[in-house]
Amino acid sequence: MGDATPPPKRQMHLNFFETACTGSHMAAGLWKDLDDNSRFKDRLEYYIWLAKLADKGKITSIFFADSYGVHQTLNNSADAIFRGGSQVANLDPVVLVSAMAAVTKSVAFGITGSTSYITPFLLGRTWASLDHISRGRIAWNVVTSYSTSAAKSMGKEDVMPSEERYKAAHEYMDLVYSMWEHAWEDGSQVWSVDPEIAYDPAKIHRIKFDGQYHKMDGFFQTHPSPQRTPVIFQAGASKSGIAFAGKHAEAIYTDYATFDSLKAYTKSVREAAKAAGRDPTTIKIFAATMPIIGRTLEEAQAKYERYAKSISSQSGMAKFSSYTNTDLGQFAMDEPFKFEGKAADNAITGVINGFMTAAAESTEPWTPRYLGHMAGFGGTTPKPCGTPEMVADVYQRWWEECDIDGFNIAYVSNPGSYEDVVELLVPELQKRGLMWQDYHVPGGTFRENLQNRPGNPYLGKDHPGYQFKWNKESCDSSANGEKQNGDAAA
Repeated sequence: MGDATPPPKRQMHLNFFETACTGSHMAAGLWKDLDDNSRFKDRLEYYIWLAKLADKGKITSIFFADSYGVHQTLNNSADAIFRGGSQVANLDPVVLVSAMAAVTKSVAFGITGSTSYITPFLLGRTWASLDHISRGRIAWNVVTSYSTSAAKSMGKEDVMPSEERYKAAHEYMDLVYSMWEHAWEDGSQVWSVDPEIAYDPAKIHRIKFDGQYHKMDGFFQTHPSPQRTPVIFQAGASKSGIAFAGKHAEAIYTDYATFDSLKAYTKSVREAAKAAGRDPTTIKIFAATMPIIGRTLEEAQAKYERYAKSISSQSGMAKFSSYTNTDLGQFAMDEPFKFEGKAADNAITGVINGFMTAAAESTEPWTPRYLGHMAGFGGTTPKPCGTPEMVADVYQRWWEECDIDGFNIAYVSNPGSYEDVVELLVPELQKRGLMWQDYHVPGGTFRENLQNRPGNPYLGKDHPGYQFKWNKESCDSSANGEKQNGDAAA
């Protein structure tokens, strides 16, 4: 596997996976490495550097995870996560993205927003505003928020049960689709001096929505942005989450430890899309990885060993405890125990599934000390380590055989990790014809580049949001023979 071959019908997409917090969000403790810059992630210069590097490397998007709580399941305390310095001191990524868009041309930005805590109107206006400012390069990563800590920070007694969260989220989607797709018609912005019409009121519609969880009676403030509806990202792994993704998602972030488990997940999502009446190929699935790349195998292995020495095990224990609702503090540090992986409303199903798979295959006894280091070093996220050719081999096999569309790449230690991706891995993928030489639409919208649909930045007709379009009936009647969403490979 190496020399250039004719480009395949589809192209591999790469995203940078980021959280706007000081310290590495995946490799806890790397702020102790003298070459690491994550102590300074509270400065705009970091995000400007990141955006410019991504645009240079033809990265599809920068995906921002976000949360509203602090890990405090371990010993019923947040002390360990604060001491370890991971996923704390968070900034709001919404504040950063307009500046990042201003210094780039084509890279897109996915931003997490919770259906449980941000009102539909405010999220709709904020994401539409960003879509305007970025000229259509915005995605919304839809989450329902699992954390009891976040619920209490938001003034709630506890987190809403998982199935009910998704029921409320489906209703939430209907409301934001109404704002983005129905509230303003095309051509509502007139700028006529005589007669004086800046915006034609006949083409602007009041939204009246009376749901079980969400209500609105008013005008949506923001006129249609380049994409109208931002690209919809999602990351659910529970039964409810997969059904939600099959209906709404255009892109999915997922994190599976093994080839077989990723392949099974991808199949379940594609089947859910078919059940929802959608073309399953229009859902782009991104698998999480943490590549460690060197110009030689020895260099890559040396990096791995250096990184491993800086990992914060106490941060890892705090993360594992929070994600799985299992307090590791109840066990002695070197006491083996059986991880039962019980589902809970305040746990992450995908993380539990990953650890259950790892537990079944592990030859090491699972102790809090062992798990702390594992979870601190990215958990079960695959970490291909080697030369660009070796890492590309791994990516190519997973991409070709697991029916995924690309990778969400988490850094271990920046600036080195992402610079290695751009300078070493991307050229190898391009040489093999796996990755584009340039964006499908340089300077275009996220949806045009993600779906390879030049000139069509809007939702496809099989997407549920399309049903809310102000002119759906006229579009349907005039669509004879036109290409639909998914006709072109991305």
